[in-house]
Amino acid sequence: QVQLVESGGGLVQAGGSLRLSCAASGRPISRHAMGWFRQAPGKEREFVSAISWSGTYYSDSVRGRFTLSRDNAKDTVYLQMNSLKPEDTAVYFCAARLGVGVGRTADAFDYWGHGTQVTVSS
Repeated sequence: QVQLVESGGGLVQAGGSLRLSCAASGRPISRHAMGWFRQAPGKEREFVSAISWSGTYYSDSVRGRFTLSRDNAKDTVYLQMNSLKPEDTAVYFCAARLGVGVGRTADAFDYWGHGTQVTVSS
């Protein structure tokens, strides 16, 4: 079992920055792919970014603005979000994948946090 707890969400003006954190417990996550997804009201959950041994991956909508990193000693992953836009408004979820490799779909991940709200005002 892996428990994931997100933090760092909030309200920010367009152009601002936020850093989301995802703290894992239950088992070390250093060998596992970790991802961030987001879900806006009335929309499906969408891939934002993921990190694994093979590299770090981003959706086209956030590439160049968001940076995903991990601190294996703390079992924590971070999503640094810069140049935020109103369309980035969503609940952001952290996820862990126990299998080999990394995916970009929600069903590729096994454990999920409860999410943290990010609201970007125009």
